[in-house]
Amino acid sequence: MDKKSKMQAEKHLTGTLVLSVFTAVLGFFQYGYSLGVINAPQKVIEAHYGRVLGIVPLDRLATNASEEDGTIPGTEPWGSTEGTLMPLTNSSEDLVTSPHILTMYWSLSVSVFAIGGMISSFTVGWIGDRLGRVKAMLVVNVLSIAGNLLMGLAKFGPSHMLIIAGRAVTGLYCGLSSGLVPMYVSEVSPTALRGALGTLHQLAIVTGILISQVLGLDFLLGNDEMWPLLLGLSGVAALLQFFLLLLCPESPRYLYIKLGKVEEAKKSLKRLRGNCDPMKEIAEMEKEKQEAASEKKVSIRQLFTSSKYRQAVIVALMVQISQQFSGINAIFYYSTNIFERAGVDQPVYATIGVGVVNTVFTVISVFLVEKTGRRSLFLAGLMGMLISAVAMTVGLVLLSQFAWMSYVSMVAIFLFVIFFEVGPGPIPWFIVAELFSQGPRPAAIAIAGFCNWACNFIVGMCFQYIADLCGQYVFVIFAALLLVFFLFAYFKVPETKGKSFEEIAAVFRRKRLPAKAMTELEDLRGSEEV
Repeated sequence: MDKKSKMQAEKHLTGTLVLSVFTAVLGFFQYGYSLGVINAPQKVIEAHYGRVLGIVPLDRLATNASEEDGTIPGTEPWGSTEGTLMPLTNSSEDLVTSPHILTMYWSLSVSVFAIGGMISSFTVGWIGDRLGRVKAMLVVNVLSIAGNLLMGLAKFGPSHMLIIAGRAVTGLYCGLSSGLVPMYVSEVSPTALRGALGTLHQLAIVTGILISQVLGLDFLLGNDEMWPLLLGLSGVAALLQFFLLLLCPESPRYLYIKLGKVEEAKKSLKRLRGNCDPMKEIAEMEKEKQEAASEKKVSIRQLFTSSKYRQAVIVALMVQISQQFSGINAIFYYSTNIFERAGVDQPVYATIGVGVVNTVFTVISVFLVEKTGRRSLFLAGLMGMLISAVAMTVGLVLLSQFAWMSYVSMVAIFLFVIFFEVGPGPIPWFIVAELFSQGPRPAAIAIAGFCNWACNFIVGMCFQYIADLCGQYVFVIFAALLLVFFLFAYFKVPETKGKSFEEIAAVFRRKRLPAKAMTELEDLRGSEEV
């Protein structure tokens, strides 16, 4: 794309477009808030679980057992959140199993969020096509409000069950939102701004994480009195999104290609682009509509069985796997615990520092993605994370011998987050929508979303157990995975910068040998410039 065309596209950044994108990515803000909110108040909530389940700290149990005042060990009131939690009963079997029960409930509280996302992600294509992008986002907000109410009222019932249920329902919302939002944003964005606006998904996520971490400080909402409000507060964002969506235009691509409403599509384009001729984009949509009509309706099964889509599907799934299995969710979910192991005196504040760095470098990536390209940033991010994971492991292993190694671990964690936000964080959210034309796009987003959520669940459920098993060497596993992801991206992931949906889809339709991907895209670039 030449500079003149790009300047014209940038003029399309209207107030309506800004409002529409901002409103849509509020769904990702809720996703980020739900990711981060469970981290800081972990000990407070675990202590509350212990009280509800009849479990007390081991040190309190031992103290009571040694007293000769006639009281039954472990039956008097307690309020400490420190130490290993043990049950009120004195059975040796209970003494062994109850810490594992508490770990199970906590791991489930963290990871059930992803189970909801996995389940609902398969319905993204159906609900998006049935109701339209805007109406679908309106309807699914009901799930977010319901889930946040369950968590906000957790103290009025069995808290562990209400939190698990609330996070599951919120996960259902986020699974739908994480498919609908990129679909809508990619379809309302001008080609030259599609990458930059696409990175706002990740910016919304990290902003949500940061706000949840700040509010989770013990003198704000992360204490024994206020933690239910902390968990349920993203319902406010759901209400805001609901009312703002009433002001947003429907996707012109959906109106034109799916519904055949030409005049409504033109009106939507004029609202989104301002005073400009919509016919160029209408012509592109017409071409895409004809192609989609010739393809018939594409099911999830056809995406895997048809050679036409196979390469694009493999790329779409692998970028999602690389985002989740890179180790970043281990940082998001358990950063406070990791900083404690690294010897940090105030780990909660260090975790907030990670959130600040997270947000700053996501903003930077907004400007980099259209200048540098998706593929280059993705590769650079993976390699930087690999090096940081190795450095983090070295710092944790040698911490007992050299106290200054705690600084190595901390710097490595911050660098790990920085490199994640450079590429592997934001790019997978929008590149899937770029890899497929209108016909297969909903099904592709659905399976990519399911893959992302499934990996999220595996990390959330298993990391604590793996960390206990591997100790300081836990990030060696992620380093090995990052090497695999880097090699795959280097050989398989194409550059999509500045290309229309149809041009990118044409690459995979024409391609039979994966090695030809970059050559064909260069041919496209050359023909466009001519």
